[in-house]
Amino acid sequence: MEKRAIKILDSDFTNDFQIIAGPCSIESQEQFFTIAQELKNIGVKTLRGGLFKLRTRPNSFQGHGHVAYPWAVEVKKHLGMGFVSEITDPRQIDDMSKVVDCFQVGARNMYNYDLLKELGKQRIPVLLKRAFSATIDEWLYASEYLENGGNHSVLLCERGIRTFETKMRNTLDVNAISYAHLFSKYPIISDPSHGTGRSDLVEFGALSSVAAGANGLLIEVHNNPEEALSDKDQALNLEQFKSVYEKATKLHKFLKAQN
Repeated sequence: MEKRAIKILDSDFTNDFQIIAGPCSIESQEQFFTIAQELKNIGVKTLRGGLFKLRTRPNSFQGHGHVAYPWAVEVKKHLGMGFVSEITDPRQIDDMSKVVDCFQVGARNMYNYDLLKELGKQRIPVLLKRAFSATIDEWLYASEYLENGGNHSVLLCERGIRTFETKMRNTLDVNAISYAHLFSKYPIISDPSHGTGRSDLVEFGALSSVAAGANGLLIEVHNNPEEALSDKDQALNLEQFKSVYEKATKLHKFLKAQN
């Protein structure tokens, strides 16, 4: 199926393979700049970084919120990179639209139809994560809420589903990536960080996602994962990420050359 043309700044997610990377949470301007500079040196064009964090435990770090807006803006401006961050409430749209180049709708908000309707009125791309218990149809219907509002710039993101398995945080649904690749009008990216929840499995999840037809990847990277304020078990250090970046990019080029 022909895909809609989706761009985040000058990064083409329809015709080119893209990797979005960065920390789970923006912990400080210095931390975000340090990671972003290294990622740019590797070849990354689009950053991820949490401003607001929805956490299962109420006392866990929830992100710096509005305090981190100028940190993100300064890093973007200095490095000329795109920026993706999760939006958790429709009331954040006006202010966040001045900061992000793509809104991320997290797994817990895939069913938040009021949020989807409001984002549908925007002309900023939306990265829509699949809820961890959602069927593929429910995921695709959620994307239609955005399109019905007039926003046709949607990236679907498979981030792992909840199954009976306990050895990893989630089960990365590679079948869903292939299905969306074949039957959805939107580009599909994979999040092997959440899809596995283990840094030692992220590379395997990333490469299997590329083989399944993913247009890109979303990967958590931290300059010191052991000290990360959120999701430290799944964050790659910069050396690990460079390896994944190089292998995934080479694999995508190889597979594309076969077609």
